[in-house]
Formats: sequence, structure tokens, C-alpha cells
Amino acid sequence: MAEGGPGAFSVRAVADEVGTSTRAVYSLFGSKEGLLVDALAQGAFEFLADNIAELVESDDPVADLVAVGGVFRRLVLEHPVLYRIAFQRILAGLRAGPEVTAARERAFAALNAKVRRLERADLLGDTSLPDATIAFNAMLEGLANAELRGPTLRILPADDEERAWREALTTVVAGFAAGPPPEGGNRPGAIPASPSE
Repeated sequence: MAEGGPGAFSVRAVADEVGTSTRAVYSLFGSKEGLLVDALAQGAFEFLADNIAELVESDDPVADLVAVGGVFRRLVLEHPVLYRIAFQRILAGLRAGPEVTAARERAFAALNAKVRRLERADLLGDTSLPDATIAFNAMLEGLANAELRGPTLRILPADDEERAWREALTTVVAGFAAGPPPEGGNRPGAIPASPSE
């Protein structure tokens, strides 16, 4: 798939690559869709869960959470097809069976544990733990999509993407601690709301 796109994938190609029969592949995965979509999506989530779990914790929960961005970016750079299958749904047919769901939940729990350290350090302000985890995850996915554009419609600075990820994620975390703007007003330096908002 990485070499020829989604259309290049077939059960026969997989069987030939690993030196087995198509019958054996179907027996293990059930169908092309089961192999192509579920198993590969599961691999993406397992990559995230395993690599986030391997991050060494420091005394700085902000730096440790921002380091999760490095794991997410590695998935995008090293396994872009897996990322696209799991997060961008480039192929129809994801059944999200129990194995895929369990892998996704494990990856999200690993992220949530890093955000929980901010909560324990009183760095979430009025932002709830679930809201902070969702917001941070949304920024990860947004940065990943921007990275995958490459030079086409580029928004990340060329040859400085890693710094852009780090600064964007650090800004999100700083926003948690800052809390919402005063009622009816804006934080200093914020873009004012339009009259219709």
C-alpha cells in the first residue's frame, strides 16, 4: 500500500509476501476488509499505545505530555498508510471489531494518563480531564494531517516541523491552565469575537 496506494493491496499480494496461501490469509483474517482495514488500523493504535507507554516520565508533566506528540509524529512519518487507515478512514469497511476497539482504547488511555498528570499538578485550570484529553488529541490529529500534506498546501514550516509540533502542543497545554476568558470579554491579546458571536 505504501508503494502503490490502497488499490495495490490484495490478499494474493499478502499471501505471496509471507509465503503462504490465500486460504490461510482468509482463514486468519476472515476477509480482505478484515485484513486491510481492521488489522492495519489496530497496528496504528498499538504503535501509539506501546510507544507512549515506553516514554520515560520526568518531573515535568508538560514536557512529558508534549513528548506524546513525538510519538504521534513518528507514526505519521514512519507509517503514514497506517495513520491514514486508522484516522482518516481512507478505506471503507472499518468494522472496529473488539481487537481494534481495545487497541484504540489502550492508546487513548495512555494519552489520558499523561493528561491526568497535568490535572494532579493543577495545570488544567477549569478544563476537565476528559475535555483536555480530547482537545490535546484533536491538536495531535490536526498536526498529523498538516504534516501529511507535505509541500502541497503546506502550513507547517518546511524543515522545522518538529518545532512547530512542540510549540503548538505547548500552547494547548498553556491554554488549559489559563482557563476561559472572562465572561463577556477576551483574554489580553486574544482575537476579539465578531459582533455576531
